[in-house]
Amino acid sequence: MLELVGVTGGYGRSMVLHDVSVEVPAAGAVAIMGHNGAGKTTLLRAAVGLLPIREGTILLDGEDVTRLRPSARVKRGLGYVPQGQLCFPQMTTLENLQLVTTDKSAMDGVLDTFPALTGLLGRRAGLLSGGQRQQLSIARTLLTKPRMLILDEPTEGIQPNVVAEIESTIVALTNRGDLSVLLVEQHVGFALRATGSYYVLESGRVTSHGEGGPGAVDAVRAAMAV
Repeated sequence: MLELVGVTGGYGRSMVLHDVSVEVPAAGAVAIMGHNGAGKTTLLRAAVGLLPIREGTILLDGEDVTRLRPSARVKRGLGYVPQGQLCFPQMTTLENLQLVTTDKSAMDGVLDTFPALTGLLGRRAGLLSGGQRQQLSIARTLLTKPRMLILDEPTEGIQPNVVAEIESTIVALTNRGDLSVLLVEQHVGFALRATGSYYVLESGRVTSHGEGGPGAVDAVRAAMAV
């Protein structure tokens, strides 16, 4: 579904990514892990077109999108939820969702996915908890009907019970069979439970890659300890 092949890039003359290759299969979920500064967010920005790459190729469903603008990638089925629980704080939860669509059936669908938002539709988004804002951010992106969903640190700064809800939501979405997920995450256990395979980045290079399952947590932690 999404392939990043030999991606090299960064900011100005400073190269952050060095020949990085990552593949997310159709209807699959993949985690990118690594310490702060490893290049995880930079890789996602390259994938969605917010950061032009110096070398390499980005394929979305087999199509070369390397030179396409972010808006063109969204039209082709790419959805991106950046770090920071982004919302429009002075607008209500409902108004935040209506920025994407006013279609009732689509709205009902995301509220079924995040039922906690149903009772918060009239509340200003700036008054929501961090976990509620994160759910709103993901829900708003799902309204664009992506086939490839990219999530950057969705558990950062939110309470444990909402972390569990987001984990179960990611699993349920990928189990539908029509959505792929690329997840950047610091919490190793969460990331491996929510996805089927992983890549570890260190100093902008892939240093480890494997499948989830028994032993994967220890393998990832060992790779990150190097």
